[in-house]
Amino acid sequence: MSSKKFDSRKQTEAILESVADGVFTVDRDWRITLFNRAAEEITGIRSNEAVGRYCWEVLRASVCENDCVLRRTMETGRPLVNLPIFIVRADGKRIPISVSTALLKDASGEILGGVETFRDLSLVEELRRELKESRSLGDIVSKNPKMIQLMEILPRIAESESTFLIEGKSGTGKEIFARVAHELSPRARKPFVALNCGALPDELLESELFGYKAGAFTDARTDRPGRFAAAQGGTLFLDEIGDVSHAMQAKLLRVLQERQYEPLGSTESVDVDVRIIAATNKNLKSLVKKEKFREDLFYRINVVRMVLPPLSERREDISLLVEHFVERFNRLQSRHIHGATLETLSVLTRHDWPGNVRELENAIEHAFILCRGDWIEAKHLPEQLVPEETTQSVGGGLTLADLEARAISESLERNEYRRMATARELGIDKNTLRRKILKYNIPLPH
Repeated sequence: MSSKKFDSRKQTEAILESVADGVFTVDRDWRITLFNRAAEEITGIRSNEAVGRYCWEVLRASVCENDCVLRRTMETGRPLVNLPIFIVRADGKRIPISVSTALLKDASGEILGGVETFRDLSLVEELRRELKESRSLGDIVSKNPKMIQLMEILPRIAESESTFLIEGKSGTGKEIFARVAHELSPRARKPFVALNCGALPDELLESELFGYKAGAFTDARTDRPGRFAAAQGGTLFLDEIGDVSHAMQAKLLRVLQERQYEPLGSTESVDVDVRIIAATNKNLKSLVKKEKFREDLFYRINVVRMVLPPLSERREDISLLVEHFVERFNRLQSRHIHGATLETLSVLTRHDWPGNVRELENAIEHAFILCRGDWIEAKHLPEQLVPEETTQSVGGGLTLADLEARAISESLERNEYRRMATARELGIDKNTLRRKILKYNIPLPH
């Protein structure tokens, strides 16, 4: 073999060793001629044990006997892309993969054999299994103990007619909890009406809530019903109630006490049959102590109180939520994205999430716009989520491993080196975590 061909082969092998997918090539006799490092990790078989053997002896795939995908390509000349099959690892474990095949040709176009790339889908299957095993209630999905406790009591709260308060930072899902409570309540067939009280000044808020009569002010040419009228018989969700002025608080208190209100410009009271669910991103109890919120109104809306944890305190839910949003956007946009890569999940797990679940949902929607392949990669995420040094070198494929190793180390430290808790947070199984710890030589305490 000439030195030029030898150098070219070495260069090809170096490239194949750097890719994340498993790759192997076969000659025309179906014997393996190349087996990269990712293929070793996925199958559990070393390259020196695989090269020279028949491909079906190594992969032991579900299609090897009756419908070999590589044989189909060799016979028809047509490549196959992302076919889901199962293989049996060296340890006997059956794992799902997706395979793609193509012909292997030399510079003159002569067919030398075939090439097959394959991707481990164990993470995807694990996420799907966790999604099924986790608790879900409407659009709420979680395996976090605090969230599960809230989801267990929510149906009982929904059955009652009591006003209740939901506290939590912006983006934690307060309106989702309110909607689910409405859907589980006896009022489910009646309207659910939501209003962000913090977004409006008093004058507009009053007209939005109670409506007005024609002539109540300059532009009031006709009667206009308010949100209380729109929600009659159903549920009215008042978000950011902690931002309401004292004067407006007094009017809301009267409605809750007397079950009546007066539209602007009217002298007649209107009976109201509405269940109130209030929400705030502030601590109302501390606002009461500072005399910024009426104590009597606080006790009226605080019959039952739920406090939603921020996403930073439920990182084990990130992989579930990503899967949930991927499925939703696939339906909405008629796409077929499989999910997020492990590197992407590592980036998402390390982020602080000041915008909570809403920020995560927006990040996945942003990724859907940029992603044109089957998997969401770190480069598809919004820039502020990915560290600058990672963004600069992702294209060369050189630092994602560093990022993944750092994410695993930090997760282990956060979870006091409890491996099951770390695996749950990262969205991988414990065996994958063990392999990653060995691969990156991550130090563990004795």
